[in-house]
Amino acid sequence: MHKLASGFCGSLFVIAVVLSFTTPGASQTGTTGSSGPAGDAEPAPPADQRYTGVKKCAACHFDQHLIWRKDKHAKAFENLPAKYKTDASCLKCHTTGYGEPTGYKSAADANLAGITCEVCHGPGSKHDETCKPLANVTKLSAAQEKLARDSIYMMLPHNVCVTCHSSKGHKAHPKYDK
Repeated sequence: MHKLASGFCGSLFVIAVVLSFTTPGASQTGTTGSSGPAGDAEPAPPADQRYTGVKKCAACHFDQHLIWRKDKHAKAFENLPAKYKTDASCLKCHTTGYGEPTGYKSAADANLAGITCEVCHGPGSKHDETCKPLANVTKLSAAQEKLARDSIYMMLPHNVCVTCHSSKGHKAHPKYDK
């Protein structure tokens, strides 16, 4: 069963990568949105977002958090050999938002260690702010759902995967001692 699930997830990943290259309206700069489920262009979320960390995301998206915790991306920082946990060339792929003003800076930023939600969806401060009043609503209205949806990307409008998975882009992973 595990091999079946692993193969299924791998297939989904490949489909996501292919779609990221073929989705009309997708921008490499992140200034325009990608197509949403109805084919409408996804609007860009509000500017000036800050990284919030995985705990904020898990507070509302717990089922997704449980799935993520089992994924290799959740352990990307943890699996780095100790001598590389401060190496900038490693941190850009093994943490969330490294090099960004509100992104990962040190091991004290445990909520941003690893490849968290915000690597794919972008910083979530405005989403958190927008959705707090909706926390106790059991069924969102169409307007509330749109408000929540428009405050964060469903998926960043560029291929974030190849940012780190560069070996598929003909660039080898840096040599390191395990």
